[in-house]
Amino acid sequence: MKVFRVTGEIRKPNLKTHFGKEVIALKPEQAVEKVYKELGSRHRVKRFHIKIGKVEEIPLQEIENPLIRKLIAGEEKIGGKS
Repeated sequence: MKVFRVTGEIRKPNLKTHFGKEVIALKPEQAVEKVYKELGSRHRVKRFHIKIGKVEEIPLQEIENPLIRKLIAGEEKIGGKS
């Protein structure tokens, strides 16, 4: 699994805010889809209000979310010989 950082902006008539979200996915397209689902369910934002700016794969050292970091680190220990 890979970790992607998706950044963008939510543009609603009475709200304009930037966001950055780290998600685990296989491909960038899946990461974007996860962000659409999470923002839509948590913040009641429609897909056309979300503007994706950048999707980038990030290495283990740059992961800011402690839960994702722990999951990925555990996955490497299981898959590798460490």
